[in-house]
Amino acid sequence: MEPLSILSCVLLGVALLVALGTLVVAQRLGLFYQLLHKVEPRSPRHGGEVVAQVLKSHGVRFLFTLPGGHISPILVASEKLGIRVVDTRHEATALCAADAVARLTGTVGVAVVTAGPGVTNTVTAMKNAHLAESPVLLLAGAAASLQKGRGALQDIEQVALFRTLCKATLSVPTLRDIVPTLRRAIATRPVRDPRPCLRGAPHR
Repeated sequence: MEPLSILSCVLLGVALLVALGTLVVAQRLGLFYQLLHKVEPRSPRHGGEVVAQVLKSHGVRFLFTLPGGHISPILVASEKLGIRVVDTRHEATALCAADAVARLTGTVGVAVVTAGPGVTNTVTAMKNAHLAESPVLLLAGAAASLQKGRGALQDIEQVALFRTLCKATLSVPTLRDIVPTLRRAIATRPVRDPRPCLRGAPHR
């Protein structure tokens, strides 16, 4: 090969390495995420207000919670709209109270908990509601999408954990998905098993 061709190949290789390095750094800094998920400065409401508005429009009167940073916008906005926010001492209690509302009124009972251990604390109460076929909605906080998998505070795989405990487990990746996802969750009702209960039947 001629020296000029070798030099061209080396320069091309260096340029490709620099471009690849730039892409990796941009990914690590979250620049692609920021480009794809720009904040809409003209939007009059934040996510918590959107959640509260959907709950209010579906007749939710009570919201049971143990407060945390991930969910505080929902709690503040709900209180402003007249939804009574009931503070509990444990997340399982919040879900049990929502379950009680669902059983007594026939409407959806709502509990809101923070991410990580806040969510895992509701597992037993959620299974009880599942067995009773109660229309319960659990809203859980989560680590920021940009920080997932990077050691963020209370970052766990919550959706997979609840897949066997709920009729539906849904995640909301963007602000514009809040309304359709919440409406879908509220519309998902338990379907009672038409088969007769065979508990206690004698063996043949």
